[in-house]
Amino acid sequence: MAQAEIGIIGGSGLYSMPGLTDTRVFPVDTPFGQPSEAYVLGTLEGRRVAFLARHGRGHHILPSELNFRANIYGFRQLGVERIMSISAVGSLKEEHRPLDFVIPDQFFDRTSKRVSTFFGDGIVAHISLADPVCPEVSGVLEAACRQAGVNVKRGGTYVCMEGPQFSTKAESHVYRSWGMDIIGMTNLQEAKLAREAEICYATVAMVTDYDCWHPAHESVTVEQVVANLQKNAENAGKVVRHAVAGIPRARGCKCGQALATAILTERDKIPPHTRAKLSLLLDKYLGKQGGA
Repeated sequence: MAQAEIGIIGGSGLYSMPGLTDTRVFPVDTPFGQPSEAYVLGTLEGRRVAFLARHGRGHHILPSELNFRANIYGFRQLGVERIMSISAVGSLKEEHRPLDFVIPDQFFDRTSKRVSTFFGDGIVAHISLADPVCPEVSGVLEAACRQAGVNVKRGGTYVCMEGPQFSTKAESHVYRSWGMDIIGMTNLQEAKLAREAEICYATVAMVTDYDCWHPAHESVTVEQVVANLQKNAENAGKVVRHAVAGIPRARGCKCGQALATAILTERDKIPPHTRAKLSLLLDKYLGKQGGA
């Protein structure tokens, strides 16, 4: 039986989930190593939820150090079908003001040091990522923001940078010239891996600052970011509660069939150790090992 149905990833400023009851700490081992923290399982608005602090409690893991594969695979092992990711971002447009929330529908990759697939090591799969977030979960999150009284925009592009340094002015101006909306350091790898794991995924991006392009924000400081993080975290808790309460029981999207036509490697060419490592993802399409 699944331990949870909905996953919540808490980003900078959100290290626990307000309102979660009947909680228990649940460590998970994955074929890809240890997640950022033990998951906190509990009940929220009558639904079974698993919460994960992305950077660890106490915020001790850099974006480039995150074990994205373990984090997402761990959710899948728990039975999670949908993930709501909460993240702090900088704004690249005047219209996205500090303390606003953005629910992006696109990502642009500016990272260089990260593994962002479960495949390889003898098996090739190419998923479709034209639309990298789940429209169903995004719609629920948009409605939840409005219920919580948070100014929200649905749509836009999230630039995922390597970090941990914030942008240079030159970089910030280039991203703006490309029409990008917000900038962060974590969400693209989560979106890619969630799709490979056939988990619905969407982001609530909490704007903390205008990056360094804005005349009033020539140099982003940690103090500025932290002050807005604290304000955003309270709103994020309200949004997540509304979203969990409003999400349909059954999925009506295509995220759960993402691997149906993605696996290219002939079955008898897949190394046994790789087949075993990815059994959670592959058994649905290739049958259990040793079966027909």
